[in-house]
Amino acid sequence: MAEGSPLRLLLIVTGSTLRAEQMDRPLAYYLRQRLEEALKAAPGGELSGYQVVVIADFRWLHDESLQDSPTISVGGPGVNELTHRWLEEVPVALAYNERYFIQMDPDLGDPQASIWGMDNPTTQIAVAVFLDRFLPRFLDRCATIPPTSLGHDDEGEADLDLDDE
Repeated sequence: MAEGSPLRLLLIVTGSTLRAEQMDRPLAYYLRQRLEEALKAAPGGELSGYQVVVIADFRWLHDESLQDSPTISVGGPGVNELTHRWLEEVPVALAYNERYFIQMDPDLGDPQASIWGMDNPTTQIAVAVFLDRFLPRFLDRCATIPPTSLGHDDEGEADLDLDDE
């Protein structure tokens, strides 16, 4: 990749705990698949070139170059540090019986969403509800975001390895 090559990244962030790796990461890969399908089907090409990448919460928190990319955090605040950080920062768009939550700015000033439940089955429901009710608006906002340039490490390689972790 050339120095500062622009990318259009849509990030899905999961926790780094063993429970998050076992339960939320497979759910994040399902979400990635559905996002990729929606990106391909988007009319007009405004969403062409997006790469959907699943990464760990600590990677997102410690790499400032990733933090301007559209981001969806999956998993509760007990297993995902990004969800924990956004708990008080990102407004609740939907809460169902205090069992699952979708947090996202209604105006989508920042293209950020946090999707989580009180356990894995309710997190799965929250992801399904996000895909059904909130994804089109989220992707409309993503279409307005220009590509970003990622930094490079000391050896000249891009900081983000786009292969599956």
